[in-house]
Amino acid sequence: MTTMRYIDGVRRLYWRRFNDRLWQPNYYERVVRDDTELRDIREYVANNPLQWSLDRDHPAIAGLTGLEH
Repeated sequence: MTTMRYIDGVRRLYWRRFNDRLWQPNYYERVVRDDTELRDIREYVANNPLQWSLDRDHPAIAGLTGLEH
């Protein structure tokens, strides 16, 4: 549904076109089974942005190192 709304926005509302993948290819859903798992996931979500500058797929890093896709 999100993809269809995006395509509609590009066509009718002149949104900027994104010429790469819209979704991560290895994305998957997961059932959170207990409080410990929920705590770990929340911690990951809170701390993950701090790691972005180290990610070789981050656009700012890829542009500097020639690793862009």
